[in-house]
Amino acid sequence: MKKLEIIIKPEKLENLKAVLEGCKVNGLMISNVMGYGNQKGYTQMYRGTKYNVNLLPKVKVETVVPKELADPIIDAVVEEINTGTFGDGKIFVYDVQDAVRIRTGEHGREAL
Repeated sequence: MKKLEIIIKPEKLENLKAVLEGCKVNGLMISNVMGYGNQKGYTQMYRGTKYNVNLLPKVKVETVVPKELADPIIDAVVEEINTGTFGDGKIFVYDVQDAVRIRTGEHGREAL
């Protein structure tokens, strides 16, 4: 199993959810986060004073999927979310040893 941690712009959340639903992802967790990457934020003028805004709003979507579905999902997400500009986001991929459904005690793929 693989855990996908997808960091995107908030306005792309509905597009991402559509991609994940189309790939038959069973569940996901969504968190509002703030941060920056290569773009290091932006400079804004307010009443004649420059302000550096370096913590930008982002959305983190986490899901655990069977190993064989991870690459097709990643490809579909990149295809849909990519705008070619800074701040499009990142996908982090982790190995998951096991998953347990608390209600039934099922392990592994059956727990997803």
